[in-house]
Formats: sequence, C-alpha cells, structure tokens
Amino acid sequence: MIADRIRLIESELQNKAKLIAVTKTKPVEVLREAYDAGCRRFGENKVQEMADKQPQFPADVEWHLIGHLQTNKVKYIASFVTLIHSTDSLKLLQEVNKQAVKHNRIIDCLLQIYIADEETKFGLSADEAEALLNAPELNDLPNVRIAGLMGLATHTDDESQIRREFRGLKQLYDKLGQIHRPMIHFQELSMGMSGDYRVALEEGSTLVRVGSAIFGSRS
Repeated sequence: MIADRIRLIESELQNKAKLIAVTKTKPVEVLREAYDAGCRRFGENKVQEMADKQPQFPADVEWHLIGHLQTNKVKYIASFVTLIHSTDSLKLLQEVNKQAVKHNRIIDCLLQIYIADEETKFGLSADEAEALLNAPELNDLPNVRIAGLMGLATHTDDESQIRREFRGLKQLYDKLGQIHRPMIHFQELSMGMSGDYRVALEEGSTLVRVGSAIFGSRS
C-alpha cells in the first residue's frame, strides 16, 4: 500500500520536485516500509522524535525538520539533519551555526515565510525575510547555508487562494534569490502537502511534504 502510494506520487512529481515523506507520529516499522519502497527523505515535526528514529536507519536517509524549532533543541539534531525547513529568526540561525561548528558541518536551512490567511505563530513576512538575508550578522555564520524558502498555505478548499499564496511565495523566492552572499544559495522551495502538493508543483515547488496521502490520516 505505502509503496504504491509513494510510486504514484513520485510519478506525478515527474522529477520536478522531491518527495519528503512526512513521518511524524509514525512508528519505525512504517518508516521502514517507506524506506523499502525507495523513500529516502523523511520529514519530522518534533526534534526528539527525529533524534530517536535517526539511529535506526541507514546513513542514506535525509532527515528534514519541518516543524517549529526552538533554539535549545538544535543541538539534538545538528550532527545529522539534512535540511531545516522552519528557520524563522536570526537567533535560530546563530544557534544552528554554533551547533554545526561542533560537528564540522554546514547545515542547510530554509526561511519559513508566513503566507497563510490564518492565525499561526511562525514565519517571517517578506520584508523580514529580506532584512534577514541582508543582515551583516550573517557574515559571522560560516556553517549555515540558506538554501531557499518554505511556506504553509491556508487550510482551505479554495484552490485559487492556495494557488495565489504559492505563487506569491515563488515570486518572493525569485526576488530574494537575487541576493548574492556566500551563505545564500537558493535552490529549494518547500511548499505543498498532501492536500495541495499538485498545486504547489504547478507553482514551482521543489520539495513537497506529504504525510497522510502516503500513510493515511494521522495516528
């Protein structure tokens, strides 16, 4: 079942975007099934859950932290995380850099942009993101690379609104990607989940975060 769903989604993505299987709350056996079906990118919301699962898998798995990240938790994933999707402050980037130095790594991060028409706590405005990418303090963070943007569309059945939000994020991605600094290397636009990944793909997403469409609704 899981293998069939993964193959179906991969065929829809047509190599234009990469699939991240959102494995939060899923037991290790379920992740193994996805791994055996060829999936190598797992997305987790919680640091502790990700840190518990990571040692149980081969080194070819990419671990994507897609949930809100507190500065005091960075140390638990700094040795292995592939991409942090939810960076939303200079303070967090500074902590990621500090922990990356300890492991002699450069950690890729996406800036989370607030695009939804609903009350959520996290994400930068377009102006805040631009200011952050131009901040002189980034020069002091050689072990962080800002690889693009992430956004969560409004939870709505109105496809035109979702499309508008994704299109706006892509336009911001294109604009901010023009900022040339050594630590900025835009290559990923993380948008689209189980309900809207097809729209996200059409609007230029390079990473889709799909959970329930692979594993069924949340356990």
